[in-house]
Amino acid sequence: MIDTPLTKIQLLNPEFPNKSTGIINGKSSGILNWNDIAYPKMYDLYQTLLSNFWKPQEINMQDDIKQWDYLSNQEKEVFLRINTQLASLDSLQTPTMSQVMDYVSDSSFKAIFAVISQQEAVHNESYSYILSSLIPIGEQNERFNQAKSDHIVRKRNQLILDSYEEFRQNPTPQTLFKLCINSINLEGIYFYAGFAFFYHLARQQKMLKTSTMISYIQRDEMQHAYFIAQFVRILLTENPELHTNENINYIYQTINEAVELEKEWAHYILAEIQGFDIEEFESYVEYLANKRLRQLGLKNHYEERNNPMPWIQIFGDEMMNETKSDFFEQKSRTYSKVSQSNGFDEL
Repeated sequence: MIDTPLTKIQLLNPEFPNKSTGIINGKSSGILNWNDIAYPKMYDLYQTLLSNFWKPQEINMQDDIKQWDYLSNQEKEVFLRINTQLASLDSLQTPTMSQVMDYVSDSSFKAIFAVISQQEAVHNESYSYILSSLIPIGEQNERFNQAKSDHIVRKRNQLILDSYEEFRQNPTPQTLFKLCINSINLEGIYFYAGFAFFYHLARQQKMLKTSTMISYIQRDEMQHAYFIAQFVRILLTENPELHTNENINYIYQTINEAVELEKEWAHYILAEIQGFDIEEFESYVEYLANKRLRQLGLKNHYEERNNPMPWIQIFGDEMMNETKSDFFEQKSRTYSKVSQSNGFDEL
C-alpha cells in the first residue's frame, strides 16, 4: 500500500462527493466548496496565507542601496552568497508543490499547495529583486552560478533533492511522506542561518529594507512548514500503514541531518562575521528543530530551551505579526493523531 504508485487525480469526478474522503487516494469530485471540506480548519490556514500577500516591489530599496557601499567586503561577500543560496533552495519549491497537487485528492489541500507554490515564486523573485538593487546583472549571474557550484550548498541541497526526485520518479504514499519531511527541513530549518545573518545586520541598523523583506519571507516559510507538518499528521492518520516506527525514526534522523548541515553551513559562511555567535546559532537551530518536531506531534529531540537568540524576534515574523505568534507554538507531546477537531489549534 505505501509503495503503491499514486495516480494523478482527474480534474472532475462528478460521481464523487465534493467533500473528499481522503487527502490522497480519496474520492472527491474536484469541486471545492470551502463550506463543505473534510478538515474545516484548513480554511483558516488558507485565509492566513492569503492575508500575507506581498510583492517585493512594495519595499523601496533606496536606503539599502545607499548603505551597500559602507558594508565591509566580508559582509558584502556573505550577503551575496547567502542571497543566491536561499534563491537556489526556493527554486525547488514552486515546481515541487505544484507536482504534489497532482496527487492530492482533497481540493482544499490542493488550494493551499497552490498558494504555497505561488508564494515560493515570490520569495525567489525577492532575492533577485534585492540583487538587482545592489549589483549589475553580470555579477548577479556569476553569483547564481556560484551557488550551483559551491560544494557546501550542493551537499545541503542534495538532502532535499534526493527525496524530491524520488517522488518525481516514483510517486507513492511513502515517497510523498519523505518529500514532506524534507520540505519541512527546507522551510523550517535550512533558511535560518541566512535569515539570522540579515537580522544581525539589521540590529546594527544596516540593510533594514532587506531585513524587512526577509521577515516577510520568514513569516511565509514558517506557515508553510506548519501546514506541511499538519499534512503529514493527517497523512499518517488516514494511512496508518505509514505510521511505523521506521517512518517516525526517519523524521528524527532526517531532521537531525538537516540540523547538522545547517550548523555546517553557518560555520562555513558566518564564522568571520564580527559579533555573530556561532554557538548561539547552533542552539537556535536545535530550538527550531524541536519546534518542527512538536508540530509533527513528536517529542523534542534536543535539549528543551527557550529561544537562545531572542533578538531575532525584533525583526522576525513574531514581532511583525504578533497576533499569530502563539498560533505556531505547541507543548511537547508524544505523537498524536489528527482528526477534524484536533491538531490545528494546538500550536
